[in-house]
Amino acid sequence: MDGKLCFIREPEVRRRTGLSHSTIWIMRNAGDFPQPVKLGSRALGWVEHEIDEWLDARLRAREAA
Repeated sequence: MDGKLCFIREPEVRRRTGLSHSTIWIMRNAGDFPQPVKLGSRALGWVEHEIDEWLDARLRAREAA
């Protein structure tokens, strides 16, 4: 991370992860996916580097198996 905080919205999270809306929310509620940040009364976003770290962790878990 370069020190700059960047939020990404759900369509971009879905594109990067390949997960559906439902799967993201099931995993989020189970504590297995980064939590979104409330950006406004009807807007949520994810911290970009948290999504990147989650993806990196998935790769490391695959390589360790």
